[in-house]
Amino acid sequence: MISRAVVLAPILLAQAVRVRRTTPRLPGAAGPVTGLVVGDGDPVRLAVLGESTVDGVGAATHAEALTGRLAEELARDGRAVAWQALGRTGANARVVREDLLPLLEPADLVVIALGVNDTIELHSATRYRRDLLDLIVELRRRVGRVPVVLAGVPPMGRFPSLPRPLRDVLGARSAVLDAAAARLALLPGVVHVPMPAAMLDPATFAEDRFHPGPEGYRRWAGQLADVSRRLLSDTFSG
Repeated sequence: MISRAVVLAPILLAQAVRVRRTTPRLPGAAGPVTGLVVGDGDPVRLAVLGESTVDGVGAATHAEALTGRLAEELARDGRAVAWQALGRTGANARVVREDLLPLLEPADLVVIALGVNDTIELHSATRYRRDLLDLIVELRRRVGRVPVVLAGVPPMGRFPSLPRPLRDVLGARSAVLDAAAARLALLPGVVHVPMPAAMLDPATFAEDRFHPGPEGYRRWAGQLADVSRRLLSDTFSG
């Protein structure tokens, strides 16, 4: 049977071209890509790797974007948190491993936020899972057996900038890639945290209606924080 995406290919292509042409191009977050949330004791070292959301697109500074928000959440228990944001707009999992991973500093926790560009590029679930696995293996070769949080692929079926049927097709594809990523949680010290579709309130998106705004990043960081705290607690208590 011919897939729906194949039947709709001319419409999907036209919609994709129109979205690319009309969507505002927002810059990444301004300012340094490393920082410190002041607290007690030696700082917990947090690194976040990924695509445009880690680049901070949709926020003015990294303090308002995913990495800074997550560092603030982790510092709520009073401990200092040193953070590093390694993101690139347009990067897929393979690009992050090849180009950004060499910049990774020693870390106690690594969060990986990827999948939108792999979805747009129509990568298979097999390729995406393999590229994520290669990324995890290589980062642990560099910084040791660090715990890893795999942030869920954002459900693109909730992106307000995408018209239908393009939104439906990319939403289905993003779910497939997220399921592939979830299988990597079978690895020791790796946790997958899916993003609930209900969290994507249109009011929390940035001006381009594609990336999170500061409130979207705050909600996402809050969702990742509980799992991150548990992993850090296990690391330092062990």
